[in-house]
Amino acid sequence: MVVHTQASYPLAHMITGKYWLDLRPGDLHWNISDTGWAKAAWSSLFGPWNMGATVFSYYKKGKFDPLLAIDVMQRYPITTFCGPPTAYRMMVKELPPGKLDLNPRHFVAAGEPLNKEIIHIWEERTGRHIYDGYGQTETVNLIANFRCLPSKPGSMGVPTPGFTIDVLGEDGGPAPTGTEGEIAVKVRPDRPVGLFKEYMGNPEATAHSYKGDWYLTGDRAYRDEDGYFWFVGRADDIMLTAGYRIGPFEVESVLIEHPAVKESAVVASPDEVRGEVVKAFIVLTKNFAPSDALVKELQEFVKKHAAPYKYPRKIEFVEELPKTISGKIKRKELKMKEFKRDLD
Repeated sequence: MVVHTQASYPLAHMITGKYWLDLRPGDLHWNISDTGWAKAAWSSLFGPWNMGATVFSYYKKGKFDPLLAIDVMQRYPITTFCGPPTAYRMMVKELPPGKLDLNPRHFVAAGEPLNKEIIHIWEERTGRHIYDGYGQTETVNLIANFRCLPSKPGSMGVPTPGFTIDVLGEDGGPAPTGTEGEIAVKVRPDRPVGLFKEYMGNPEATAHSYKGDWYLTGDRAYRDEDGYFWFVGRADDIMLTAGYRIGPFEVESVLIEHPAVKESAVVASPDEVRGEVVKAFIVLTKNFAPSDALVKELQEFVKKHAAPYKYPRKIEFVEELPKTISGKIKRKELKMKEFKRDLD
């Protein structure tokens, strides 16, 4: 349980609503998120409330329907839309070719990194860009792509106003440009407003999340020469195979480019020789069926479009991926099944 204050969430989400969601009085904002999750607090409550915008809600029992979502954005005067990457992937992969005439002027994504390929396709189909944003339940919007700045599709963006953010190396100091490390928020000498107070009843976890002058997010990324951040993965999602460090997002971003792949989740799988190997769980688009030939084709596709050592040595086709209510893929659940299977 994360404890916030009247300043750290309601007040500091002014940053989220104004700079990232681009909200203004009179806007009609639609956020796809169940209540009880941080994304609902960000985008269905405090962001719009601070900016005087109206919240749009549309409920249909059952799984997310991409065609229905498109229809809603065509029928109602929605001005801004916030959705998880899963929703955008499904809308892009399920729709027939052709231009989409949608009402929202501004689209954002949060919850997981959004693949640059989906951003490009969405822009081609709708004429609108998707502005990816990053933060945690413990924070407000920390890093994002903003309308007022050049965007780099596939990147997390740049730090939001009011935060000093860097990538820390193993020595606890800022990592060199282009080098992977842990995303951290500077809390000394001045602690930023939009940061949680503590983990309720767990002072050990609270203390563990700080190191020196920094709050540690547990997420890994690298920073490019222009100051844009690029997500690698959660620290516990990084795979170590034959001496190489591989993040799941980079492999998933290549797989999503293949027309057969609707969704994918990449995790570590135990291996006697390499320790761990890359395994991909893949949901296929409607025009493809599982086969050994398709496994080989997908492996060669990743080899061609990424470093050869990053290709998934194991591929399993599934009907759907396990997700949280907010749309995040439960990679940890898939990884646990892999290692339990090995023990069995």
